[in-house]
Amino acid sequence: MSSLDLVWFRRDLRLHDLPTLLAAADSAATTAAVFVLDDVLLRPGPRRTFLFACLRSLDESLDGRLLVTHGDPIAVIPSLVRELGAGAVHVTADHAPYGARRDAAVEEALGDVPLVRTGSPYAVAPGRVRKSDGTAYRVFTPFRRAWLEHGWRAPARTGPDTVTWIDPAGLDLRVPIPAGDDGTVALPPAGEAAALARWRRFRADGLDRYHLDRDRPDLDGTTRLSPYLKFGCLHPRTLLHALAGRSDEGALALRSELCWRDFYADVLHHRPDTVRANYNPRFDAIRYDTGPDAERVFAEWTQGRTGYPIVDAGMRQLLAQGWMHNRVRMIVASFLTKDLHLPWWWGARYFMAHLVDGDLASNQHGWQWTAGSGTDAAPYFRVFNPTSQGEKFDPEGDYVRRWVPELCAVAGGQVHRLPGGRPPGYPDPIVDHAHEREDALARYAETSART
Repeated sequence: MSSLDLVWFRRDLRLHDLPTLLAAADSAATTAAVFVLDDVLLRPGPRRTFLFACLRSLDESLDGRLLVTHGDPIAVIPSLVRELGAGAVHVTADHAPYGARRDAAVEEALGDVPLVRTGSPYAVAPGRVRKSDGTAYRVFTPFRRAWLEHGWRAPARTGPDTVTWIDPAGLDLRVPIPAGDDGTVALPPAGEAAALARWRRFRADGLDRYHLDRDRPDLDGTTRLSPYLKFGCLHPRTLLHALAGRSDEGALALRSELCWRDFYADVLHHRPDTVRANYNPRFDAIRYDTGPDAERVFAEWTQGRTGYPIVDAGMRQLLAQGWMHNRVRMIVASFLTKDLHLPWWWGARYFMAHLVDGDLASNQHGWQWTAGSGTDAAPYFRVFNPTSQGEKFDPEGDYVRRWVPELCAVAGGQVHRLPGGRPPGYPDPIVDHAHEREDALARYAETSART
């Protein structure tokens, strides 16, 4: 057993149900808690601000013993190992393209000091669920069946006292945790305690109706746990353990949503190129709009000025909260790709810049699913009608009125069609949906003719 090891926190900003701590406890007498502020991952926006708040929460849980440093982990981690004389570095495995490359480079730079990977941010690590012939799943439903059959480990019994932490106060590499951005986005409370509190509230008040309410943006019917899952303030295994033995529809729906998260991580693990490339290469031939007019309508989409109330409400919610209801994410993505005929990666990039829960695998493949180029078996013919989607999932118009104040005087569900005309300040539709739907299908037919 070494005298000291490092626990390098990344997307696992918690102390409970953290297998990394068990590995460190078995390996060393004392442990240093480390987080590296990596400029590659620190783009300005609500996600960075939320990360900093989560780090402050973790530091408080460690009684001020979190060593936060800044720089390239490939240089910083080996430097810390030398300064502290550490015998090993413990991490939660990172399967994302950048994280996997970074960890391989750190491992090489460490030389004889092992980089010990324990656990992952997923219920089942990417690459574990495979077909009988050893290949990866391409469709969600069979993946889910295999995922359920595979199962997952029980939560790790860990906490702040699992290891003996050192105080890093005198180390030269330590930097203060930054304050974050300007605070104009209304972010949720950060950290593990807030994540567990939100989960307890949802289990008590929302889980039984989750299957009914999760598609309703006018209701508080979703878990709102995605920012905490993104940064590992809460592990999906913790949630699945609490759902064990439950076969009611709310529990089944939540279990399925957690499976989608694992599925998209698995897809990205096997196809890292799909961060930017179409999962289905047939869609490389689809014709998108370009030029000044395309840039103009994209700007109007980002600002929530399309003239379609449910679309505009979603885009304004994103700017105000760094979050958007999942049903509305699909509606605005369909509108961008099939009504405005713009590339899905424009929208995916914009979402990643503004979402507090921006997870690369879920974001890119959620966009591809809606655009038609992803893992869906019958993709492109699904073109969401933004007006009927609003009427179905926001029947009284409460969601739209909450985020589009120009429409606050329009009563009930009329807010989606505006039969009395457009209130002052609210724009006319920038496109005609019926026409653009036919155009989208015609563009798809063009690709069919070429292949």
